Amino acid sequence: MHPQNPFQRAYHFDELIKIHPDLKPYVFTNEYGTETIKFGSNKAVKELNKALLKQHYQLKYWNIPEKNLCPPIPGRLDYLLHINDLLEQKSDVHLLDIGTGANLIYPILGTCHFNWKCTASEVDKTSLKNGQLIIDKNKILETIELRPQQFKNSILVNIIQTTDYFDVLVCNPPFYKNAFEAAKKNEKKNKNLKLENTEKLNFGGEANELWYKGGEEAFIKKMALESVQFKNQVGWFTSLVSQKENLKNIKRAINKTLPVEVKILDMEQGNKKSRFIAWRYQ
Repeated sequence: MHPQNPFQRAYHFDELIKIHPDLKPYVFTNEYGTETIKFGSNKAVKELNKALLKQHYQLKYWNIPEKNLCPPIPGRLDYLLHINDLLEQKSDVHLLDIGTGANLIYPILGTCHFNWKCTASEVDKTSLKNGQLIIDKNKILETIELRPQQFKNSILVNIIQTTDYFDVLVCNPPFYKNAFEAAKKNEKKNKNLKLENTEKLNFGGEANELWYKGGEEAFIKKMALESVQFKNQVGWFTSLVSQKENLKNIKRAINKTLPVEVKILDMEQGNKKSRFIAWRYQ
């Protein structure tokens, strides 16, 4: 993990359960004598998130519908910590989160951990409603602005307005090409994690969160094409890339738009390796 990530230390589950008692049923002692939870379980991760957000950021309320994507907070914060390095730890940052989902996690972490100004887009009306509810129930989040994406075939168009300037854009794009691919990959993941079949998608996720025609490669390529229109309004465009094999084609597509710089930044969270791609025109 990033050296400044406060979540790299072992969780003190006794403290977290005191803060959020609903976490208790999901905590168990593993074969090594260590207290933990099933990190492949959407329900367990959701309760852990609630406890962590209360403990570290004093959030009074955070919740998402059962079907929505439940992000692990340490990994999401790692992305923003690397973004902070990319921005050379400047102050007065304005972040734009593309496709924030029902969980609103990047604007929450951007606001609470870094004191950034955050704006977020979302195409799904139910997710937007849930995100606004989280904002309304936490005074600390009142500066977050949500913008509906009314055109499903657009990513940045209709979201970035003529008077906007964002220091950085972040995005966690849909991973899969279609529902079938998502189901097959999840079945494999269930077997690896030895999860019960009751959680068909152990990480949760609605259609617009999990798949996009052509997968993440097509999504980021389209975002790169649209980014040219806003090259003077965004300092850095960035996106997570879940599948390393997609990097070559994504980078080639970005380079065709003639940015002044393209970077690929690697991240590690435990045994998991991830990365994001960043480009700029200024």
